[in-house]
Amino acid sequence: MSQAQHPDRLGTLDIMLPHYGDTGLMQAAVRSVLEQTDKDWRLTVVDDGKEPGVPEWFASLGDSRVRYQRNEQNLGITKNFRKCVDLVESTHFSMLGSDDLLLPDYVATMRAAVSAVPDAVIYQPGVEVIDEHGAPSTTLGDEVKKRLYAPKDTGQRLVLRGEPLAANLLGGNWLYFPSIVWRADAVKDVSFREDLSVIQDLALIIELIRRGGALVVEPTTAFRYRRHSGSLSSSEAVSGARFGEAVRFFHEVADDLDAHGWPKAARAARRHLSMRLHALTMVPGALRHRQSKTLRTLLGYALSTSQR
Repeated sequence: MSQAQHPDRLGTLDIMLPHYGDTGLMQAAVRSVLEQTDKDWRLTVVDDGKEPGVPEWFASLGDSRVRYQRNEQNLGITKNFRKCVDLVESTHFSMLGSDDLLLPDYVATMRAAVSAVPDAVIYQPGVEVIDEHGAPSTTLGDEVKKRLYAPKDTGQRLVLRGEPLAANLLGGNWLYFPSIVWRADAVKDVSFREDLSVIQDLALIIELIRRGGALVVEPTTAFRYRRHSGSLSSSEAVSGARFGEAVRFFHEVADDLDAHGWPKAARAARRHLSMRLHALTMVPGALRHRQSKTLRTLLGYALSTSQR
């Protein structure tokens, strides 16, 4: 029987890696895939850059499970994500960040999670946050989300769904997008919105939940998520651009959730408290660098009132 006839188990895991940026960090991410204890994976790298020597480096790996292609023209982050989704062939996949790392048991851990809860659409493993040098890192935003929004770690696998989950994530998104394993058919039906750049992951997740999808929280730490000043989300936040996109998304999704009959989730979207707190944490940096326009943007976003 083909793998498509067995959606209740994880066969070959498609690991999609949309790349743009630091070649050294990308190579480290690839090596973390090659070092998996469970060998049943397929890595597809879609390179949106033009750095020299990268195609040759992949050719030197000599591993048929690793596929590499370079876009003829730069697509940008969202279109490259959408291209990666289109290239998925298996029943489940992950969208690995090119600066993040899999721990050696990632594939084995996620295989166990899918086997235990086969009807879910999102599988979130335990995550260790690291800085640009690979050292463990703790940020205020991560701590706030962990303490106020993320479910308490009891060491047990959790299954979450419905309006309570949507309201929780719209209050504070504690998921780590590049670490997630997704059910491919569900994501292909939705994909990433082309009009969003830094909040497209939350938009996808909320739509999957609205359609009835369940989220599995796997307690085993299997992923290293890198936070550093060079990330797109960080650069957008510093300029204040991230929050303009966020305001538009949260107000729009609130209206959609009201129409869907989820008023609690709609209220959480209009309040979007953790994003407001995030904006406030950026204020000292804007003051320090005398970025008056950015300062006005951040304060306007953080202190604005919801429409209803």
